[in-house]
Amino acid sequence: MGDAVRRNAISGADALVRMLEAHEVHHIFGLCGDTTLPFYDSLYRLDHRIQHILTRDERCAAYMADGYARVTGRVGVCEGPSGGGATYILPGLVEANESSVPILAITSDVGTGSKGHYPLTELDQEGLMRPLTKFSTVVQHATSIPGMVRCAFRKMTTGRPGSAHLGMPIDVQRGQTDPGDIWADPAHATFPAYPSGPDPDALEAALDAIFSASFPLVICGGGILSSGAVSAFRKFVETLDIAVATTISGQGSIAETHPNCLGVVGSNGGVPATRELVQAADLVVFIGCRAGSVTTELWRTPAKGTRIVHLDSDPEVIGASYPTEVAVVSDARLALDGINRMLEERHQRFGGAAAVAPFKARKWKAFRDLSISGDRPILPERIIAALRAVLDEEAIIIADPGTPCPYVSAFYELRRSGRNLISNRAHGALGYALPAAIGAAFGAPDKKIVSLMGDGSFGFACGEFETVTRKNLPITFIVFSNAVYGWIKAGQRTGFDARYFSVDFSRTDHRSVAEAFGLKAWRVEDPEKLQDVLKSAVEHPGPTLVDVISQPLHEAAAPVSEWIA
Repeated sequence: MGDAVRRNAISGADALVRMLEAHEVHHIFGLCGDTTLPFYDSLYRLDHRIQHILTRDERCAAYMADGYARVTGRVGVCEGPSGGGATYILPGLVEANESSVPILAITSDVGTGSKGHYPLTELDQEGLMRPLTKFSTVVQHATSIPGMVRCAFRKMTTGRPGSAHLGMPIDVQRGQTDPGDIWADPAHATFPAYPSGPDPDALEAALDAIFSASFPLVICGGGILSSGAVSAFRKFVETLDIAVATTISGQGSIAETHPNCLGVVGSNGGVPATRELVQAADLVVFIGCRAGSVTTELWRTPAKGTRIVHLDSDPEVIGASYPTEVAVVSDARLALDGINRMLEERHQRFGGAAAVAPFKARKWKAFRDLSISGDRPILPERIIAALRAVLDEEAIIIADPGTPCPYVSAFYELRRSGRNLISNRAHGALGYALPAAIGAAFGAPDKKIVSLMGDGSFGFACGEFETVTRKNLPITFIVFSNAVYGWIKAGQRTGFDARYFSVDFSRTDHRSVAEAFGLKAWRVEDPEKLQDVLKSAVEHPGPTLVDVISQPLHEAAAPVSEWIA
């Protein structure tokens, strides 16, 4: 570093703040620690637009960044200190990476010179994070910070999006770097950046395959939403009058009230009627979907031997589970735009809406019979029906993977396209919905955010209610209170002759806990009062919680195929 540059040099911590600012980062979720002090001091001293949201643990900070990224289309950023902070932040990175959500975790670290001398909180952060992210490095010199931040944003937002990790030793934060190296590619602030288009011959082959089928069916995943392809997808569906189903992550690719949309299929949220329609298809088109175990009910539906067209931005998922007749490697929006142009010269319709109608009718009849039940404990179907009655179509629902997920995925029925229903489907960790709702509230402050959780998930994350009240976030939390790890107990009933072991716990008074944190809260046991209470909670200007005494999963008719069978 020359003398002139040295005189104008800035600290590594200052450079980190300026690089985040250059990438249009407006929010950081995180928790303080000794090794992070230089970074926090830079956030305090410098003039910038970044808001730091103090969280109560690093795992929740990562889930907040995840929820934020999903509703904004921008990179979510979280941070935490060395040692335990780095290990706690990891679950959120894993979930985001497997869900194709770009979040950046910044962890501070012990000084580079103290490595190998057993300093407190020493940890091989790079080795820990590398297998579970798209990019992980521990920066060794302050001059490397600008380049490494650019690298992380480039890795996160291009190709299949995913998570990244930057380790910042405390002496690197205190070191000096050239302010002239502070710049960013604005395309890397959002995702997907620089999407790749399809081979035209592959598009022609895909259309030829579709037109040769008697009853083709599309199963779409989150790729349509991430790529901004909802308008192009609806045009494709309506031009062909083709039947559509979605994964949980793909909900909102098209309005679920659309006559061509069957809704969610698979082992979590699918029902016998939806499975039967998938089985009837002689060709399945996967779009922006990995065709994983849940979507295909352990690769049984569609059955092996069904003709497959697979369109995805990640070539590694194509052909991983099904022999693929036609592969299209492309961003979903660019591919659908290309297909729609080709359809101007080709005319054929498949009667998808008419084919879907009787299967949807069967699904909804079974649901409605349960959604008006006066049984106690309150049936989950009644909770979903009441919730849909009081929320507008712009509301964003975030559901934990336990009791809420299959019900809201199967039966909430989104009335518009867009990412209005979020669940952590990659790894399914409990405790996601509460912090992810906080991130979503910062990312979409003009929309109503509703967080659904079981009481198991409540116990994982309830400390973040302090964050909610400190920031006065008008989120409504709904607890399906049944005093059991219900998913596991239902599995013990079905697969292990009801040998219930170590799954039940004491009932918590969630209303009182929420009130102690400062939320307005209700407890509901009478199904006739449920809708009015939910309406009051949703309309209240501050944070609210409704504790619903609900039917446990092992006694319910949940839309989960292994239990139905």
